[in-house]
Amino acid sequence: MLLQEIPKKEDIISAEKRIHDYVHRTPVFTSTTLNEILGVNVYFKCENLQKVGAFKMRGASNAILSLTKAQLKKGVATHSSGNHAQAVALAAKLSKIPAYIVMPQNAPEVKVEAVRRYGAEVIYCDSTLNAREETLKDVVAKTGATFIHPYDNYDVIAGQATCAKEMIEDTDHLKAIYAPIGGGGLMAGTLLSSQYFGHKIPVIGAEPEGADDAYRSWKAGKIIPMEFPDTIADGLRTSLGERNFPIIQEHIEDIITVSDQEIIEAMRLIFNYLKLVVEPSGAVPFASMIKSKERYKGHKVGVILCGGNVDLKRLPF
Repeated sequence: MLLQEIPKKEDIISAEKRIHDYVHRTPVFTSTTLNEILGVNVYFKCENLQKVGAFKMRGASNAILSLTKAQLKKGVATHSSGNHAQAVALAAKLSKIPAYIVMPQNAPEVKVEAVRRYGAEVIYCDSTLNAREETLKDVVAKTGATFIHPYDNYDVIAGQATCAKEMIEDTDHLKAIYAPIGGGGLMAGTLLSSQYFGHKIPVIGAEPEGADDAYRSWKAGKIIPMEFPDTIADGLRTSLGERNFPIIQEHIEDIITVSDQEIIEAMRLIFNYLKLVVEPSGAVPFASMIKSKERYKGHKVGVILCGGNVDLKRLPF
């Protein structure tokens, strides 16, 4: 995807209006005690409190609401380890259309149950990207449903951009925004909102060490697909999208990778001081912020808590 084809400022404003009745305007939280401990004033955009428990509801809703009547009639399909799956399922339910969700066999059961609760059909596949894509092709061929890509989609990117737009509007004078990178939809949207609405606030990408394809791709100047990811952050195990990578190349300030132990410690701090439930992927940006805290000592930074769908029976601390 060429940079001149990316969502424009007007596209993000239109997306915000389009999805207004489908999503929450999530709050921004801060903790005086946590700020004192870190020496940084951290403002958390709580997408763990979003519908379906993750930012994915924004992009999925915008993509579905942008379809034609003929497309809507045949429904939508996607592949996802969980949060995008839930978002497509709920957005489809609200739009009163069918949804077919391909999920890997190792997807967290709490996410699979949520997808079914929203009325979507779950189709299991092996736990590889190739298996997801091949199974999805079969589903689309049989149903005629429209594929809503989890992140490599113009309308999804525009929808995800509304998250950072809200955060910028609700929090003054941020010195930086930390956001996760999985497929890159939220990151691309965050970067665009920073450019359009935030006077080009530096955006820092956060990635697990065990799924660091974005960091390696950024350094290499070309997409290096993720193979055999190994991280507790299941939502960030996927590879970068082609539409997202040019935006990341053009605008990202830095990418900071963190270990699973650093992710777990960030989760613990969020649970302890903010009293918020976050999944491992949702804690990765905060873990990256803690790792680089000297960079913004005494300043205000934003951190996107991208999701809260964790199995409470399997907390890592």
